[in-house]
Amino acid sequence: MSPIVIIGGAVVLISVILLVVGLSGRPAGQELVEERLGDTEKKPKKKEKKSKRESAVGAAVDRAVAGRGFAQNLSTQLARANLKWTVGEFIVMTVFFAVGAGMLFFILRRMLFVPIGILAGFFLPRIYLSIRKNKRLKEFNDQLGDALNLMVNSLRAGYSTMQAMEVISNEMPVPISEEFGRVVMELQLGVPFDTAMANLMRRMPSGDMDLVITAMSVQREVGGNLAEVLDAISFTIRERVRIKGEIKAMTAQGRITGYVITALPFALAGLVYLITPDFMGELFADPCGWVMIVVSFVMIGLGYFVINKIVSIEV
Repeated sequence: MSPIVIIGGAVVLISVILLVVGLSGRPAGQELVEERLGDTEKKPKKKEKKSKRESAVGAAVDRAVAGRGFAQNLSTQLARANLKWTVGEFIVMTVFFAVGAGMLFFILRRMLFVPIGILAGFFLPRIYLSIRKNKRLKEFNDQLGDALNLMVNSLRAGYSTMQAMEVISNEMPVPISEEFGRVVMELQLGVPFDTAMANLMRRMPSGDMDLVITAMSVQREVGGNLAEVLDAISFTIRERVRIKGEIKAMTAQGRITGYVITALPFALAGLVYLITPDFMGELFADPCGWVMIVVSFVMIGLGYFVINKIVSIEV
């Protein structure tokens, strides 16, 4: 491999790394997340700081996509993943990854992989966003039972509901401490209880949390012993988490089998193409080869879907 190709590939890789580090190194603050979720009451003094942190390109993209449905949906997804990026910055990073991956394969003279690299670079940030969002939601659900137990003990000790939620924000680990801390902050700033809880549900779309919020709203309207109700809900949630853990352990082999069987054909095809491009090139030079590729994709996707349905057990 020529030195020019090596240098070109290194430049593309370093550029991608610098972009990710630059966006990730922005000062951590809650105003971006809170603004996406409609909590505009608390930030009139922070607009100037936010505008200084945004890059010129990211700010221009933000203005271009402002008010669009996909931009609002993307901003909500970023908030759920707790990423301190604006929609414009995320779009710029997505385009950069797509162009960078395509250029890398172009420099390596693998023209067939250029469109594949562009597609992979385009979807890579969204895959990362989805993984981070799902991981954070799972951690929140796993911590919810213990948080409710702490809240029940606080209520029985004479604390108010807001004080009990403040105890959770101080004593529990992230992400549940962050979310309840935001709820407490909103309540202290005069946001209605139902609105603050609705904002929490938008950030954390959890079925268990929806049950808790419903119980708290009913108790505020008709009265009753909130500690007893939350204690029963906490026991149910902890049992559900325990059963899910047991099911996940028992279905681990099936899930890993699905991943391996799905990834193996792509890994082998890529390896063979890198070793002997001419041999694999015959597959793309004939219409029959394209039919075989399409059928292979359909069968692989169908197999992964069936395996995923088998190992997915609702609790």
